[in-house]
Amino acid sequence: MQLSTIAWITLVIPLIAAALILLVTRANKPLAAGLAILSVLIAFIGSWFIFWHGVNADYLGFDWINLGKTFSIPFSLLIDPLSRTMFVVVTTVALLVFIYSIGYMRDEEGYSRYFAGLALFLFSMLGIVLANNLVMMYIFWELVGVSSYILIGHFYTKDSAADAAKQAFIVNRVGDFGFLLGILLFWISTGTFLISPLNSSAGLFVEHPGLLALACVLIFCGTVGKSSQFPLHVWLPNSMEGPTPVSSLLHAATMVAAGVFLLARIFPILSTSPQACEIVAWIGAISATGAGFIAIQQDDIKRILAYSTISQLGYMVAAAGLAVSAALPMFHLFTHAFFKCLLFLTAGSVIVGMHHEQNIWKMGGLMKKMPFTFLAYCCGMLALSGCPFFSGHYSKDLIMACSWEHHRAIFWVLVIGAALTPFYMTRQALVVFFGKPRSEHSEKAHESPWVMVVPMLLLAVPAVCAGYPVVKNFFFKDIGSLAEPEIPPYVDQVFLAAFLLGILGAFAIYRNVAKDPLRIPFFAQRFYLDDLYDWIVRVIQGGFARICSFVDRWFIDGILVRGSATLVWSIGFALRFLQLGNIQAYAFFFGAGVIGLIYLILNVR
Repeated sequence: MQLSTIAWITLVIPLIAAALILLVTRANKPLAAGLAILSVLIAFIGSWFIFWHGVNADYLGFDWINLGKTFSIPFSLLIDPLSRTMFVVVTTVALLVFIYSIGYMRDEEGYSRYFAGLALFLFSMLGIVLANNLVMMYIFWELVGVSSYILIGHFYTKDSAADAAKQAFIVNRVGDFGFLLGILLFWISTGTFLISPLNSSAGLFVEHPGLLALACVLIFCGTVGKSSQFPLHVWLPNSMEGPTPVSSLLHAATMVAAGVFLLARIFPILSTSPQACEIVAWIGAISATGAGFIAIQQDDIKRILAYSTISQLGYMVAAAGLAVSAALPMFHLFTHAFFKCLLFLTAGSVIVGMHHEQNIWKMGGLMKKMPFTFLAYCCGMLALSGCPFFSGHYSKDLIMACSWEHHRAIFWVLVIGAALTPFYMTRQALVVFFGKPRSEHSEKAHESPWVMVVPMLLLAVPAVCAGYPVVKNFFFKDIGSLAEPEIPPYVDQVFLAAFLLGILGAFAIYRNVAKDPLRIPFFAQRFYLDDLYDWIVRVIQGGFARICSFVDRWFIDGILVRGSATLVWSIGFALRFLQLGNIQAYAFFFGAGVIGLIYLILNVR
């Protein structure tokens, strides 16, 4: 079988599975889950087969729109080192999450609908990874948004879940509008939507660097929305209303990483614009550190991980803005996908064991009751915190080392974020797994079933070793350079000091405490940005809507439409009194009219 056929089958099979689940097997829960898992298993095998063969090709499909040489949009697949690596990451993580979902969702409503949504999401995400042009990528980009709307709002009878789904959809539309404008601007400037020719067209912008920067920043708007960067980050923590496996798959490993993948995809042309790179780097750095400050004051186990995701995505975005190599942000995306997916799965295990309690201050003492979950959590926590010999240490420290070499201000902002990460993760570990039980649910907590435990233990392996040099060279040797920059020895000591400072600070404050001794309202209320956006929607947008409603009701409808109709009716009503049905009256009116007409003829010139 040709690689092109395998690539197309791998892309389409999850869509077929989603359709079959909804149309044929919706009433059969085991069969629905089996179809979804079979589709992701086929995609998993196909991705590794394509990666192993290492073929670079642009597989032609068909012309979606063809208006001759002036305008054509193909529906084709691009297989290169970047898409091969992302292909493997998406399908590997998805396979484990699909299996984990069997245990997590077994007693929940909408079981078949849930697996159909997962399969649809996988199809959409693979479309982004394999798209060979920006328009095709944008189509699948929007399909990912639709899929996330369906999955975040899975428990649609809950107002909070329905609101979170709507917020995620609307906020992403803001960023996606900029993305669409960027696509159109690049097409106007270069005459192509194809990614490979577009990345080779930097020479067209030599005399117009401002135009290049504008186009790149507009494309970056898509990343800001999808990868939840400041100021469009507010939707991601609220999306934790969806099932925990959804949080793990969409909002840790794949969907939110699509924005980083987009930057890596256009990296050759992005790196030629210093102005755009500066904006990208600063947005990433601000998101990395700002989300860390918010995370240290959150009490919901999933929201802490959500803000951690925003922070780590900030590191990836900042890495892209440093314009060193496309492999630099992708390397951290690679390691982060495993340990953050693992952390969300352990959070889901804790939630199931705690009978769906998510407040960490109602937990405690779970280490002995959930030993496998605790072991997996430690692997993910240490990797996320940048502990030496764990995967996150290699990728995150490499980003900070490159920032030291290329942008010192960005470096120090990222170091602050690096100290915050072990602080809030150690805080979470101490409160959830150590100490005494703080509620009846924590006293009766139990380990999760094996269908949930096994995927966690399997993910713990890459969470530890995905950053090792042998793994890095295997996956990234063809994407770009990942050589260690020359930095003074004391910079390495800064990295270690940031890690130890975060760990020890959390131990000093949160060891053996019954409630949070550190309350900072500004951080707990998420910089009041959610309140600000709520005020903007309620007062400014709502006020404008009320003004429009008033104008429509009283001026347009009341005066122009109903007013004109009322005037005509009134005139007709008045004229109706002239129809008396009396011959003498008619003769009188006729004579008066004749006299009036004669008067006008004689006196009006």
